[in-house]
Amino acid sequence: MTAVIDLRSDTVTRPTPAMRRAMAEAEVGDDVYGEDPAIRALEERVADLFGHEAALFVPSGTMGNQIGMRLVCEPGQEVLCDADAHVVTYEMGAAAAVFGISTRTVVSAGGLLDADALIDQVRPRGDWHLTATAAVAVENTHNRGGGRVQPLAELERLFAWSRGAGVAVHLDGARIWNASVASGVDLATYGRLADTASVCLSKGLGAPVGSVLVASAERIAAGRLWRKRLGGGMRQAGVLAAAGLHALDAHFPRLAEDHEHARLLAKRLGVDPATVETNMVVVDDVPAPLVAEAAKARGVRVSQVSPRRIRLVTHLDVDRAAVDRAGDVLADLLDR
Repeated sequence: MTAVIDLRSDTVTRPTPAMRRAMAEAEVGDDVYGEDPAIRALEERVADLFGHEAALFVPSGTMGNQIGMRLVCEPGQEVLCDADAHVVTYEMGAAAAVFGISTRTVVSAGGLLDADALIDQVRPRGDWHLTATAAVAVENTHNRGGGRVQPLAELERLFAWSRGAGVAVHLDGARIWNASVASGVDLATYGRLADTASVCLSKGLGAPVGSVLVASAERIAAGRLWRKRLGGGMRQAGVLAAAGLHALDAHFPRLAEDHEHARLLAKRLGVDPATVETNMVVVDDVPAPLVAEAAKARGVRVSQVSPRRIRLVTHLDVDRAAVDRAGDVLADLLDR
C-alpha cells in the first residue's frame, strides 16, 4: 500500500527513531519542583539561543503565546496584532476568555508586517475613554500569510518605537526557526526584538510536543505560576524536552531542505517559487473542497484554507520522492 503524503501541516511530523531513543534515554525529574535536568537544559539552551535571561517549557504554542501576552498585558488592556494572526484566529479567544485581555487587529497585506500601520493604531495609556494598548504581537513566520518571513527592518522599527512608547512586543515565533534559516537572520537578533517570545518545537523541528517561552528572568518566574494555574505543570517531562534538544541538534539545520521542497512543489503546480519563502505553498482560485477530497482519495492530504484556497506544508516526513509524487497528483487534479 502506498504511504499517505500528509501536507496539511508540519505539526503532523512523527518522532524519528533517533529522537525516540533520545526520549527513552532522557534523565528525568519532577519539573514542578524544578528537578528535571532535561527540561532545565532545554530552557537554558533556548534562552541562550534567543539572547534572553530565562525560558519556560510549555505543552503548546497556544499556552506559550497566551502566557507571553499576559506577562506584558494586564486585564482590561489590549494587544494589537495583524487581523490574520494566529493569536486571534486559532487560539479560541483565550486572551479574553482566560485573561480578560482585549485584542484589536489591523489588516495587512498578506500578513506582512508594516510597523507604521500598527504604530498608528496604538492607543495611549492615561486616556480613560480608551482601552490602552499594552503590547503588539507579531507572528514570524506568518501562518495565514503562507509562511511569510517578516522584514527585519520592520521588526527593528517596531521595537525601537516601542521602547519610547512603553508598549511591549510579543513574538509568536512558532516557525521562527524557518524564518531564521530562510532569511539568514540569527535567532538572537529576532530574540532581542521582543520582550516575550514563544517558539514551537512541534512544527518544523519535528518534536511531538512542546514550545518554549523566552523572556526576562522576572517574567519567566511569573510565567511559571501562570503555567501551573493553567494546568501546564508537568512532572517527568524530560522525555519531551529530550525530543526538543534532539530537534535543535538534528532537525534545525535541515529546514532549508523543506524550503527547497516547497519551491519545487510550487513550480510543479504553476505557483511562482519566488513567492515561497519557507515551507508553505498556497494555491489560490481552486475549488478547495473538491481538490482536497480528490487528493485524499489518491493518497495526498492538503489543507483547505478557504473555499478557493489550499495550503501545502513540507516537513520532516516528506522527502523528495514524496514531493514529486504529491506534485504529480495535485498537478493532474488542478489541470482538470
